[in-house]
Amino acid sequence: MADFMFVKDAAALWNIRERQVSGLCSRGKIPGAVKQRRSWMIPTTAEKPADQRVKSGA
Repeated sequence: MADFMFVKDAAALWNIRERQVSGLCSRGKIPGAVKQRRSWMIPTTAEKPADQRVKSGA
């Protein structure tokens, strides 16, 4: 069975806000993340998804 971390732990590890982590989970950007009741459970082996925003202005 895989080890899991909470949204709060992932946010601190990846240096982003908890709200951003929750959004990534709900959009399916974090593989293996599952929702249990009201909390997201994120595998400890999960990596921070790449930033998909356009930075060139194009």
